[in-house]
Amino acid sequence: MAGLVSGCATIAWYGQAARGQIEVLAKREDIADKIADPATPEPLRHRLETVLEMRAFATRELGLPDSRSYTLYADLERDAPLWNVVAAPRFSVVPETWCYPLVGCLAYRGYFRLERAQSEARRLAEEGLDVAVFPATAYSTLGWFADPVLDSMLTLSDAHLAELIFHELSHELLYVSGDTAFNEAFATFVGREGVRRWLGERGDDEALDAWRAERELDAKLTNLLLDARQRLAEQFATLEQESALEQARVQAFERLKDELRALTERPGGDRLQGWIDRPINNAHLALVATYESGIEAFEALFHERCDAQLACLYQHVERLSEADAEQRATFLHGGH
Repeated sequence: MAGLVSGCATIAWYGQAARGQIEVLAKREDIADKIADPATPEPLRHRLETVLEMRAFATRELGLPDSRSYTLYADLERDAPLWNVVAAPRFSVVPETWCYPLVGCLAYRGYFRLERAQSEARRLAEEGLDVAVFPATAYSTLGWFADPVLDSMLTLSDAHLAELIFHELSHELLYVSGDTAFNEAFATFVGREGVRRWLGERGDDEALDAWRAERELDAKLTNLLLDARQRLAEQFATLEQESALEQARVQAFERLKDELRALTERPGGDRLQGWIDRPINNAHLALVATYESGIEAFEALFHERCDAQLACLYQHVERLSEADAEQRATFLHGGH
């Protein structure tokens, strides 16, 4: 939605965003019709049937919006619907932001074509910023449109696909303009809790165990990235000479690479090899903080004050959404 309503974007960016969203809308097909079509390949039919099961579970058991989102399918014939560009100053782990009407300020800017994202990344890098480009498997229009399941989403395992659908529907349930950290932590928590419940209802213990093992490894990765971000933030705040700042960067990323190599040697760690193969900079650390910081606050609220009841969690979160940004930040960092 941000791509459609930005009042401060360039005309070129606004145009590509509008065209990209229109393409998604134009390619939507009703999943029920797709399943009933004899021409639909059997593997696709099976995945789409599973999607409808997930969608029904989201409304029935998780209390998520009963909208048309994820009752539709769109084949974009590419690896991702869009690519997000994240940028941070060379001596800061706080990301640059772009502000839009309705959704507020976000720590990334999306492009529906990879080459456009890469072009913007090069432009920002020429300005001296650390830059990273990340594919987005899916995105939410926050209920303004009926978001479809995309072909890129169907490359995920059932557990990760369910988590993604529950996550995006959580944005439809609640979204605080301009507070990316709060929104993403809430949606991430609900997505993960939803997967635990969905796999449990299906009695798929093997898939649940595999998903938990992946989550454990992902948590270790997140902690490494957040620890590196914290160390760098402290050094950037205290060092003054550019040479010292540059040395701190080099040492921090060398240490992080060593820690990541050790992590890839754990069972299942080979899927994290991409973190070893690519350069890492402040933009990578800024993004992980955007999506992962604060989840523990929702876990504590859910278990300690809501007795693991989602309806109670939603009530508390609704009140937090009406509070000021400082109160939400305090909550995310372990306050009350």
